[in-house]
Formats: sequence, structure tokens, C-alpha cells
Amino acid sequence: MADEPSTISRREFTALSIAAGVAAATGAAAAQMIDSDVQVTTPAGICDAALVHPQHGSWPGVILFTDVFGLRPTMRDMAKRLAADGFTVLVPNPFYRTAKPPGLSVDIDFNNPADRAKIDVLRAPLTSDAVMQDATAYVKFLDSQASVNRRAKMGVVGYCMGGPMTMQAAASNPDRIGAGASFHGGGLVTDKPDSPHLLVPKMKAQYYFGIAMNDDERQPDAKVKLDEAFKAAKLAAKIEVYEGCLHGWCVRDMPKTPGKPPIYNEAQAERAWGELLSLYKRAHV
Repeated sequence: MADEPSTISRREFTALSIAAGVAAATGAAAAQMIDSDVQVTTPAGICDAALVHPQHGSWPGVILFTDVFGLRPTMRDMAKRLAADGFTVLVPNPFYRTAKPPGLSVDIDFNNPADRAKIDVLRAPLTSDAVMQDATAYVKFLDSQASVNRRAKMGVVGYCMGGPMTMQAAASNPDRIGAGASFHGGGLVTDKPDSPHLLVPKMKAQYYFGIAMNDDERQPDAKVKLDEAFKAAKLAAKIEVYEGCLHGWCVRDMPKTPGKPPIYNEAQAERAWGELLSLYKRAHV
């Protein structure tokens, strides 16, 4: 891809044309994109997933790791928007071992012990090793698709619990994944031996981390440890705290609590989206 501002690649031109069509009218995204239900064979079984891509051509592959509310229309819409910029996007059901999509309702009460128990059951199988094995299967699946350009590096992007999954994916597939982005990722830095930040030496990907203000308040040293890990590995990483933004600010269907400010922040979500596309361009995904 040409780097000069006065030039534009064929892929960029096509992606811009598709994006313009998507923006032109309501429902145009669905008309322009192929949105399919697919099944991915993993070491643990069959993962149900969404595969979204432009109608024609082959494009760099991207894995979108969902937040705790799983594979649902909002995540498919985000995949369609990303596909309109010239990508083939796979959105796996993270809970395929135990539940069909979405797995959880956005109305779940995190302060309710019974609801918390439901989350624990769904997340229990998602060990670091399990996620890494899944990610390798997702990469293999994407590379088998005619809509994927296997000469291009892949990208990963994750929200909430999907943030650390991007790091596990990049570490288990360093030769294929060239860029990763985490937005309001949870558990990026822990005191356990399988902490995602300890996987950085195994990666070859450039990264972007968008951190929610309240996540940073709870764990202010996480951004420092992430920065140190990427610098030690000589990998590029841009790490930013989004002031005024709450955990989940990028996702449109976040639950609303009476008397409290909304979680979704459209202006800052758009800023985050721009950072994602800029990262993929820098990394030549």
C-alpha cells in the first residue's frame, strides 16, 4: 500500500467506494455486505460465528472478539462497518462451548449474585490456552476463505473481555496477526502467570489500547506495564486513557441505568473507531 498522501491503492479506492455506499442510505450496509452464519472447527468443538465481507474481492482478515454480551446484532453491525472499509471480518461466539449466541442479555445485573454466577459459568472454559487454540482455528478458517487475502497480515480487535483475547490471538499467531486493538479491555494486566501482558514477547503485532477512565482509576499501573512490555519487545503500541469515558463506551447497546450517565459515548466511540482504522493502515493490514 502506498504511503504518500497523494496516492491511493486499489484496495483503498474500493473500500472508500463501499463505505460511501454504506453511508449513502439507511440499510445500505446490509445491501453491500455479505453477512453469513458460519461454523469454525476448533480443538474444543464447533464454534458458531458471523462472517462479514464485501460482495466481491479478497480482503485482509480481521477477528472481532466481542464483549461479555457475546455475538449479537450490535457486534454484527460493527463487523459490517469494518468490512465496508475493506476487510473480511469473523465474529466468533466466545461462549460456543456452553451457549448459543448471544449467551448473555445486556439486561443482566452485575450486582446480582445469580447473574454473576451465569457469567462465571460461561467464562470458566475461556482459559488463556483455550483462547489461543481457538484463535489459531479462527486464523486457519479465515485463510480458507476466498474473501480473504492471505498475502496480507490479519488484524484483531476486541472489546471488554475481548481485549485480552486479541493479545492471546496475536501471541499464538505471530506470523499472521500484524495489528491488534483493545478497547476498554478487562484483565490485560494481572498478577497471574498467564497475564496477557506477559505474552507480548511472543507477538509481532503493532497495538492500540483505548482505556476507559474508570478502568484506569481502578488499575492505574496497567497502562505503564503494557507500555513497558511493548517497549521491551520493541513493538509499537499506542496507549491512551479516554477521559470521561466509562467501561463499555464504544458499544452502542450498553445498558442504561436510571440516574446514571450513559455508558455509550458516540463521539469518543467514533474517535476510537478512527484509531482502529489508523492502526490497520500503519500496520499494512
